[in-house]
Amino acid sequence: MKTPLRHLIHALGLVGLFTLNAQAAEPAKPETIRIAVPDLSAGSKHSAGGVVDVLRDQQLLEKEFAKDGIRIDWHFFKGAGPVINEALANGQADFAYLGDLAAIVGKANGLDTRVLTAGVRGVKSYLGVVPGSGIKTLHDLKGKRVAVFRGTANQLSFASALASQGLSERDLKVINLDFNAANAAIAARQIDATWGLSSLLSLRERGLVELPVSSRDLQGAGSTQAVLLGTGEFIGKYPELVQRLVNAQERAARWLRDEHNRDAYVDLVASNANWPRSILADDLAQEDLAHYFDPRLDAGFVAQLQQGVDLAAKERLIRRSFQVADWIDTRFLDAALQQEQAVQAAR
Repeated sequence: MKTPLRHLIHALGLVGLFTLNAQAAEPAKPETIRIAVPDLSAGSKHSAGGVVDVLRDQQLLEKEFAKDGIRIDWHFFKGAGPVINEALANGQADFAYLGDLAAIVGKANGLDTRVLTAGVRGVKSYLGVVPGSGIKTLHDLKGKRVAVFRGTANQLSFASALASQGLSERDLKVINLDFNAANAAIAARQIDATWGLSSLLSLRERGLVELPVSSRDLQGAGSTQAVLLGTGEFIGKYPELVQRLVNAQERAARWLRDEHNRDAYVDLVASNANWPRSILADDLAQEDLAHYFDPRLDAGFVAQLQQGVDLAAKERLIRRSFQVADWIDTRFLDAALQQEQAVQAAR
């Protein structure tokens, strides 16, 4: 029996209605994906090291989203964590690569973020002191003028190092300086010491500082971690885009974890950041890259983050502690790793 024409028109109308409803339920894709990153470069190019420099060099995100007409906007901030938290709070960034303390402070202050992946783990920090000062241990810093970059992972790192020796910032005269200002101040002997990163190695080469202690000497106390954050709003609106971004990042992380690429990575960062190649190579010499750049939010990494949260609360860097387990969102990385395993198994 033939379907009456009016029934057919009614059915087609319902199909059209369902289609319109489905389209309305799916938000339009954004024109840009905005990523905030601390700028660690000492030159005219931008650099954050690690997975960020690889992503940008290989144009992995740009290639992934080109077919959608979505532009990747990288925003580099010299002010590091505090300025990036402002950008997140003002709705000016969708993702951010951040050190642990800045990410923790933002979350504790009410920023709606999720930890999507680890960025890097166990980054060494160094105590730089004026040559001939007689400072050999952290205990020798009592009453001394020490530069620390407050509000960043550097401050939490230093608090962790001090706590491992039964000390706190209250035992010292802490001065808030960013890395470049701190390096200039110690080279000019305007301060007694500074707690910093691998850029201090270049000052040591020039005889401007001594490096009596590193986080490696403290069994890892004072090392720093970094994470990839996504905003709750973007994740809620565009989970498929988040998955594709994390998939692309995993390709960069896989390249980084390959020991065959160690020299190429050092060359890349040395070029971008305008740092001496020897300094970067020296800083990474004892690192297992497969562990160093492991993106997994495994129990060890989560425990390290939780220790950071609890220490930040104890040192009154945040008002109260919170549970990292409620902050992380592993589903995108889990899917990316499963996809990678499937590809490897098919080869």
